[in-house]
Amino acid sequence: MKTILTSLLAVSLLFLLGSCEPTDPAVIKVFVRSSSNQLIDGAKVIIIGDMQSEPATLEWVDTTYTNSSGFTTFDMNPYFAISGENAKTGYFDIIVKYNNKTAYGYTRAKVHTTAVETIYLPN
Repeated sequence: MKTILTSLLAVSLLFLLGSCEPTDPAVIKVFVRSSSNQLIDGAKVIIIGDMQSEPATLEWVDTTYTNSSGFTTFDMNPYFAISGENAKTGYFDIIVKYNNKTAYGYTRAKVHTTAVETIYLPN
């Protein structure tokens, strides 16, 4: 009787653990720094899907502003919901505008991960 009960418990535990799917969000986090390495508050950060990437990224544009800690985050879960189950990666151009300065960057977003980039503004 103990063997049967232990076997059932082991099988149900394997089934439960095997059916769990990661629920971590997909996020792009962008830090903006001045040429003297100071974090910048209020910088406009734009991400644009790179449709020439391999594999191709869908059309996607999102804009946010950095907070008082000098960073902003983009929730990429809506992008991955639209792009379909087979798309696990997306490539994005980053444009940062602050006062009369513009800087560029590039990043890769993956499902259930956080991509972190730092963009430095020119002098």
